[in-house]
Amino acid sequence: MAMLSSTGFALTPTWSSDGGCDISDKKLTTLKERAKEKIQVAHSLSIGGGGFVCPLLIREVFIQVLIKLQVCFVQCFSEADQDIMTLANHWNCPVLSSDSDFCIFDLKIGFCPLNSFQWRNMNMIKGTQNYYIPAKCFSLDALCHYFRNMNKALLPLFAVLCGNDHINLPMMERFLSQVRLPPGAAISKGRRHHRVLGLLNWLSHFANPTEALDNVLKYLPKKDQENVKELLCCSMEEYHPSQVKLQDFFQYGTYVCPEALNLGVPEWVRMALSKGQLAPFISDALVLRRTFLHTQVENMQQPNAHRISLPIRQIIYGLLLNASSHLESMFWNSLPPQIFSEVERINKNIKTSIVDAVQLPKDHSDLSKLNELSLARRQTLLLETLKVKQTILDPVPALLKLPIAVSCYWLQSTEAKAKLHHLQALLLGMLMGPLHAMINSPDEECLQREDGATVLYKELQKMKTRPGPRLDLDTAHVFCQWQCCLQMGIYLNQLLSTPLPEPDLTRLYSGSLVHGLCQQLLTSTSVESLLRMCPEAKQLYEHLFNAMRSSAPAELFLPKGKSNSKKKKQKKQGTNWSKNRVGSISNTRCWYEGSNRFGPLMVENLEEHEASELE
Repeated sequence: MAMLSSTGFALTPTWSSDGGCDISDKKLTTLKERAKEKIQVAHSLSIGGGGFVCPLLIREVFIQVLIKLQVCFVQCFSEADQDIMTLANHWNCPVLSSDSDFCIFDLKIGFCPLNSFQWRNMNMIKGTQNYYIPAKCFSLDALCHYFRNMNKALLPLFAVLCGNDHINLPMMERFLSQVRLPPGAAISKGRRHHRVLGLLNWLSHFANPTEALDNVLKYLPKKDQENVKELLCCSMEEYHPSQVKLQDFFQYGTYVCPEALNLGVPEWVRMALSKGQLAPFISDALVLRRTFLHTQVENMQQPNAHRISLPIRQIIYGLLLNASSHLESMFWNSLPPQIFSEVERINKNIKTSIVDAVQLPKDHSDLSKLNELSLARRQTLLLETLKVKQTILDPVPALLKLPIAVSCYWLQSTEAKAKLHHLQALLLGMLMGPLHAMINSPDEECLQREDGATVLYKELQKMKTRPGPRLDLDTAHVFCQWQCCLQMGIYLNQLLSTPLPEPDLTRLYSGSLVHGLCQQLLTSTSVESLLRMCPEAKQLYEHLFNAMRSSAPAELFLPKGKSNSKKKKQKKQGTNWSKNRVGSISNTRCWYEGSNRFGPLMVENLEEHEASELE
């Protein structure tokens, strides 16, 4: 969720995002349903259908982009909606988001849906050199005015009656089925749109939420009324202002979250979470001892790609075991000691699996003092987990040490079925960052090498797969496994306060590039012919390749002359697409439109009342 705080004529963008799952677990059912939906979309993509699945490391890439652009941001401890609403009203600025829940929050300046921005339509403000991008601003006041000047305080009740992420009572159907639209109301938009309008019209006849709620309960059996009332009132509180003062974080760098304080989360962990230096995965594991492993576009016939990184996660869980006595007493009674649960893909469904944390030495078992361990000891634990020796990484540039260490772990795993061309494509892809730095360096020595770097950079860009070529599912699965290893390697590195530098993820890996390189390496291109044009890139590639050599199975590096049958098989694979290769798709739906419960509030026939042009 983003906001624009206006100071004079300048706009200062800030970004606030959700953290871990809510500790009350009231959204658990919703989260599981969404996980199932993502599996179905990923499966659809894997067989040539439509849909959109976010890349596994999109959060980490996005944070790095925000840092590069010097955009201030905070990661909330759990759900961010209330904190964002409170901050936006404190700063008198709009909220930019794709979440239609912000149609319900009482925002002073309004809510700008991300899909309303005309990003390519820049306009100049008359008499100035400044530009603006047209957008729409949703106004709660305008909406209420349209519906008989209804009380804004009725909107949270409307939200929970419609069913939001926190509540979806089947018995509400009995009430909703009896809510009627006034005569002449349009129903051309469909049943859900019809229901939304009907409910808003019905609620507009009541003066306040108490009166409306009493009338709702009349339609329900008496034995259910008290429980339903309590549940509805509790859910309506989700739209009230937050106690958290995010403005203090942006002004003073302090983040005080009563929820995290009450749980006894160590101070350094709280600050690292708020700065995005630890992922929500960590807070979920710490507080709930449960994590969600997100599905990628992988081979659904095989075990899910996250299986390969299980040993890394077990070390992470081991580090989180002894956090605070308060956490243990509040949330850890449902599971035996050292046990964590993971929601993962099994075939095309989800399953909650039980995982044992690794018992670590005593000096690693106190989370509150983990960041005080020496760099050497933290680095040793990281490298031992990834099964890599420090000496192997010595010739590797600092920003590539962690990716290479992770890649060594990946190659050693029996889960991975990586081939030589997979490794070659991966390493060639890793050259994109250094090549970009070389091309854009002001250093005179680099300028002399720029021509070769530019030629190679452009050549690699050409090899990215286009919508036409087909996807090899086995290759996709191998690279999904690598991304799972990288994700957990990054999370462990962050939890250990980065004993290895964090890589630049914005240029580390490109799926379209590595898939395109795999196709070329199996048919017409060789690594040698590509790197011939840039000696510096060739030298770096050799350092990376040699670092990987000790971790890979011996047969991976068999000389071409000693593997004629294998070479023929590879050529055949390059020219004859197997049954595991499927067509690419075109996405017809934006990522932010996936689940917008209150989207009908912004439909065209209310547009003139609900939206105003922003300049």
